[in-house]
Order: sequence, then structure tokens, then C-alpha cells
Amino acid sequence: MKKWITDMMYSFPVQLLFLHLRNNLLLIGMWVFVWLLFTGKVANLYGVKFLFLAPEYMGEVGFKSFFLLGAAFGGFFMTWNLTTYLLDAHLFPFLASMKRPFTKFILNNFIVPLTFLSFYFTYTIWFQRYFEYWSSATILANCIAFLLGFILLLMLSSAYFRFTNKDIFTFSKNVNGKQSPTLVVNKAPQRKRDRINNIIQGNIRWRVDTYLTEKLRFRIVRSVQHYDYNLLFSVFKQNHLNALVVQLFSLVVLIILGYLIDHPFFRIPAGASILIICSIVIALSGAITYWFDRWRITVFVVLLVGINFLTKYESFNHKNKAYGMDYETTPADYSYDVLSDICSPKNVNEDKRNTIQALNNWKSKFPNEEKPKMVIVCVSGGGLRAAAWAMQVLQQSDKVMDGKLLSHTALITGASGGMIGTSYLRELYLKKQEGENIDIYDRKYIDNISKDLLNSIGFTIVTNDLFLPWTNFEVDGKSYRKDRGYIMEKQLNENVDNVFSRRIKDYRTPELEGKVPMVFITPSIVNDGRRMIISPHGVSYMTIPPIGVDRPNSVEIDAVDFGRVFANQGAQDMRFSTALRMNATYPYILPNVYMPSKPVIEVMDAGFRDNYGINSATRFIHVFKDWITENTSGVVLLQISSQVKVEEITAKDDQGAIESILNPLGIVGQILTLQDYEQDTNLGFIFDLLGRDKFDVIRYIYYPQDDKQERASISFHLTSKEKDDVLNSYFLPKNDEKLEKLKKALE
Repeated sequence: MKKWITDMMYSFPVQLLFLHLRNNLLLIGMWVFVWLLFTGKVANLYGVKFLFLAPEYMGEVGFKSFFLLGAAFGGFFMTWNLTTYLLDAHLFPFLASMKRPFTKFILNNFIVPLTFLSFYFTYTIWFQRYFEYWSSATILANCIAFLLGFILLLMLSSAYFRFTNKDIFTFSKNVNGKQSPTLVVNKAPQRKRDRINNIIQGNIRWRVDTYLTEKLRFRIVRSVQHYDYNLLFSVFKQNHLNALVVQLFSLVVLIILGYLIDHPFFRIPAGASILIICSIVIALSGAITYWFDRWRITVFVVLLVGINFLTKYESFNHKNKAYGMDYETTPADYSYDVLSDICSPKNVNEDKRNTIQALNNWKSKFPNEEKPKMVIVCVSGGGLRAAAWAMQVLQQSDKVMDGKLLSHTALITGASGGMIGTSYLRELYLKKQEGENIDIYDRKYIDNISKDLLNSIGFTIVTNDLFLPWTNFEVDGKSYRKDRGYIMEKQLNENVDNVFSRRIKDYRTPELEGKVPMVFITPSIVNDGRRMIISPHGVSYMTIPPIGVDRPNSVEIDAVDFGRVFANQGAQDMRFSTALRMNATYPYILPNVYMPSKPVIEVMDAGFRDNYGINSATRFIHVFKDWITENTSGVVLLQISSQVKVEEITAKDDQGAIESILNPLGIVGQILTLQDYEQDTNLGFIFDLLGRDKFDVIRYIYYPQDDKQERASISFHLTSKEKDDVLNSYFLPKNDEKLEKLKKALE
């Protein structure tokens, strides 16, 4: 028994595991990181685990997508082995005395990858059965596809190394059968030469008694003290060179794929993209460690400082732009004086008259003697979950009410995913008004808006954005760089049959004539925290509370009229899809947008300031309260939220000392809850402003089917189970009663 334990402890696979745990924590950490992702321990709220458990390719989850994910895993596996071989093979000089040393190294380095694969297949099989309801045959086919992709990548890599890697027998041959003289004079770094020589002589010993052969049998390790260490080092050196060539080739392939992002065929699954990112991190960290060794931390810090310095210059720092706008003309002056001039009484009154004209046209759809109820729709952010939920609520409710809901709706506003969904439905509604034969209640439109966006975005980050975007495209003669913002808009339009092809100004007439509801898109400005109000009309009245117009300097300007500030930079020519993207950047997922202004302002997700659209709605009601009181029978604020309004209270009494120190920062994570509190206060004022019998708030909130069930993820990807859960939430009793309340409010 004791001998068996000793043999196991000093076997090459176990010693490699100990070596990784001692020397290669960063490399082991990459396996742990991917494991945390696909098990949902990290980024579970954003649905990242589904990108591994059910990868999507060209709109489908199946054999092709799992095959590509398996191939990407094969690349990750090979990169990890190449890097560990690069760093640590010299610690085991007996390898250099064997045929195909790298192959034997991979074979004995199996413990970590095999453990990872065991966990992965367990999770993905469970997921496919529970979340996608697939048959055993389909699940088996997907697993086989993954393994085939993995094996194919290994075979291609093995073929390359088989014909290029040299072993000791190759190096020791020449025409006379003697050792090549070039090896004797081979000069390695003195420190590494001394270390290898000490290992060979036994002065430094990383004990290995047995190793695993290609026939999966354990063999005893032979002594290599009789070999010239120059000869052994030459074997490793040549193998290392091939490893670096393969890693460089992988980077070149990624850059080429980045050039092909327009073609769906080349947009690999997002899970595969993440594995490629991890492979790059492993390769770079390994290369820095190999070349600089004890100086690696210093080099890493210098690299970070250098990158930060270089990216201050435009040539090395790509800034995403608003497609359709003119960045070649004189930048807009963005200053407090300009903002003050915009909300002058003259501009505000002019914009109010224009909006009242639109409201009058909206009212003209109803009988003259009728004072209709005005509906203002506020939708929350939340990725495709929010988009599908918003469309489901509006489609189902309007269908049951025979079109009454959309005809009564005067304004739609909100954040990110919710605005993508409602804008899609509004576009379909407009096409129907223009005479197209469209059933706006068709389920296929929800399927369209909930199609995957994350795969294309993730792939573009890996193949394009990491290396600085270098390909261009044109919009109305203006040139822009292709990046993940570009591909998001392209993929979104592909998903919805290119209905988001209009520009901001193309909605001016339909909104003014009352054919469709007005839409306010309200991204946040990073520089000063103000909201930017994007509309085809002048909306200076939205930039400051009404009292601020009559009494200058009494209250702060808290928003910006996009159309007026950027009138000379083509504000109205901006793509509507770009406005939606600016409204839904999701930190780090999509790029912030830099506007043509001086100073340059940076725009990000609307959820930073108003994730529910309530601020815009209450400001609008406040400004037009007189018209609303005179011309309507009241306002119904329909809030469609993918977030639970009242969260459970989290206990804080079991925290340690370090957690307690960080407690004051915890409130930052409650930004959406804080918005809820403030916005409910605003709604309370509106009840007093209009009268309690003239104002209704009806909230449709997405609830999971089961209280113990996880909520659908907030991401640009939805699984079949998540989508079904979101759509079925509309029919839950707690939401079903909202329909009766809505019907009654509009009677």
C-alpha cells in the first residue's frame, strides 16, 4: 500500500499537478475562471453560463455550435499545454531524452483538463435536459460534436508538432552519426544553463519516478546524467520556438477573422470567443514569464503604463462614434452657457407648441366629444429579457383590447432592452399604418427580437476590438470603424428583418401626425451625469424642471436636448439603431459612444440615470399638465419592468471584518433600488398635480413561474426556457389582474 501511494505521488501526472499549484497559479486560475463562468458562480445574472452550456451559431444551438465550441476548447487546451511546457519542461530533463517529448508532456498533463471536462459535460447535459427540454439523442449528438471539435484541433496541432518538433535523436544525428557540433556551442542564458545542469546532476531534484506513455502504460524514468545539458536544452529550445509560432499564428487568425465580421458564417459562438480570450491571456502571460522570468511583474506594470500612455493618442485609442453624424465638421460647443441658452423661454415655448401639435393630432383620432385617456409607456432595461417582456405585454394587452392600448399611447420612454422591444413594435405598428399587411401580434416578432446578439458581440471583441478596429464602413458618405457597436446594430437588424434602417428624422412626421407614439431615448452622459434626450423634435422643455424656465438659476439643468446641441453635426441623420445602442451599452459589453463636441462627451446606458423611464414620463406630465387636464380624462402610466420592484432584504450580521470595511460601498450596488425610491416620490407628486382620480400607475413586472426558480438572465442572449418563462409571466395571476385594471382605466 505504501509503495502504491509513493508510486502515485511521484508519478509524472501528479508531480505536474503539484508544480502547477506551486508555480502556475495564474494558469490554473484560467481553468477555475472558465469553470466559474459555466457553472454560473460568476456573471450568472448576465447569462454567461448559457454561452457554454448551449452555444449558439448562426441562430441555432446544435451540432455546429457545439463543434465550434469544442474546437475553441481544443485551442484553449493546447495553449495551456504549450505555455506550461514552455515554462516548466526544463524542470523534467528526462523528457528531452525521449521521442516526441511534447506529446508525452500533454499526455501526462491530463488531470486538470480531464477534471474540467467531467464537470462541463455534467453541467451541459443537465442544462440541455432541464432548460432546453432536448431528447437524449440530441444531447448525445451535441456532446459528440464537442468532442469531435476538440479532437480535430488536437489532431491538427499534433500533426504540426510531429513534423516540426525535434527530439534528442534528431539533434544527435549527422552524416557521420556523431553529435552535431552546433549543439556543443549552443549558448543558453547562464542562469537557466546552471539550473538545468543542477537538475541533471541531482543537485536540484523534482522527483519523477514514472510517466505515462502513449499506450497509457506507466514506465520508469531513466537517468539523463550522461547527456550533455546543452543537447537537452536544445531540444526544449526548439520545441519552445514551435510553441511560440503556433501562438503567433493563432493571433494572426483572429485578426483575419476580425476582417470577416460582416459574414455570419465567421461569427463563432460567444462561449468559443471567451475561450479564445482566455487562450490569449495564457499565451501572453506565459511569454512574458518565459522571456523575463523574475522581471515579469515589472514588465507587466511597464506594459500597463505604456498602454495607458499610448492610448491617450487617437491613433492607438479607438472611440466609437454615432453612425450618421458628422465628425469632420466643427465640433459642437458643449458648455453650461450653451445648455442654458437651449432651455431659454423662446426655445421651450417653441418646442412645447410643436409637441402640443403632435398631441392634438394624437387626440384627433378619437371622437370630438371624447376626452381620451393618455397612456405613457415606461419600460425598464434588462437585455433581451426586457425586450421580450415589453413586447409580450404590449402585444397581448393591445390584442385583447382590440388595439385600444397602442392608439391611446402618446409617449414611450425607458432604458436599454425594454426600448429595443417597444421600438420594434412601434416600427411594426408604423408599417401597418403605412399600408403594409402586418399582424403586429404575431409571435414571430417576439422570437425575432429575442434572437441572440451576444455571440456576434463577443466574437467581435476577440477578433477585432482587442487589436484596435482597423476596417471601415460608410453611412451616407461618412466613414466609421467596424467594432462591436457596429456588429451589434448589424446583428440586430438581421434579427428583425432590417426594420431599424431609419434615421432619427424619419420619425418626425409620423410622430407629429400622431400615427405612432412619440419616443424619447435617454442615454446618460458620463462627463456630467446628465441625461441626453434623443427625439426627432425639439425637447428643450425636458432639460430642466418647468420652474427653471421662468426663474433662471433656481434649479439645475439635468438633461440635454440632443437635436439642438448637435444640430450642425447631423443629429437628425443619426441612425435610429445607433440611438437604441447608445441607450443600451451595458458596461464593457458595448462601447460608450463619443459625440462630436468640444469637450468630447461620452454617452452610455440610460439605466445609469433612469432604468425605468419614470423621470422622463413625470417631467413630460409636469410640462404639459395644463394641456393634459384640458384635453384628456387623465393619464395612465404603464410601467413594464423586467426587475422585481421589492427585493428581499439582505442580512449583514454575518460579515467579517474585511466585509464590514467595504460595507459603505455596498450602496453603489443598489443603484436601481435607489432609482425606484426616488421615482416613486416623483409619481407621488404627479398624483397631487393631476388629481388622484386623473392618474393611474399600472405595473407589469416579470416574475419567474416558480418563486424558487432563477430569473431569466440580463444579457443579449436568452435560452428557450428563459424566453418561455418571460412570456408566460404575463399570464400569472399577479399580472393577469393588471389587464383588468388597464381595461377599466381606459374605459
